[in-house]
Amino acid sequence: MKHIISVLLENEPGALSRVVGLFSARGYNIESLTVAPTEDRSLSRMTVVTSGSDDVIEQITKHLNRLIDVVKVTDLTEISFIERELMLIKVRAAGKDRDEMMRMADIFRGRIIDVTDKTYTVELTGDSSKLDGFIAALDETAILETVRTGSCGIARGERVLKI
Repeated sequence: MKHIISVLLENEPGALSRVVGLFSARGYNIESLTVAPTEDRSLSRMTVVTSGSDDVIEQITKHLNRLIDVVKVTDLTEISFIERELMLIKVRAAGKDRDEMMRMADIFRGRIIDVTDKTYTVELTGDSSKLDGFIAALDETAILETVRTGSCGIARGERVLKI
C-alpha cells in the first residue's frame, strides 16, 4: 500500500542524505521525495512516498524518529490529508492536434505555459491519479517529455506538523 510520510527535520547539511541512506540501507524503496525549507528557515519539510505493509511503514517511521536530524514524523495516510503534485509535460501540437491538446489541458484544468509551432508545454497540478489520468488520455506518441515533482502532502483541518 502507498504511504505518504511527512518528516520535519533540521535544515542542516547531510540531513537529507541520512534519511535517504536509511531507506537504501534497509532496502526500502522511495517512490518520490520532495523537500524544502519551512516557514522556520532552520527546519525543512520532507515528503516521502513509499509502499509497504503496515509493519514495514511502522519500522520506517521508527527508524526515521531515531535519526538525530529528524524532529517529527507523520504518516499522512493514517489521517485525512491533501496531496498535490506538479507535472510539466511537453506534447506535440501541430496542425489539427493543437485544438485537441488545448481541449485536453482544459479538461484536466491544466495551463499551457509554453507554445511553439509544433509543441505545447502544459502545467498540471493535482493528486498522482489525476496526472496519471492525463498521461493515459494522451496518445503515447504525442508525449515528448515529462517532468514531475513527486507528491507533497499536508493534513486537513487544524492538525499541523510543528515542534
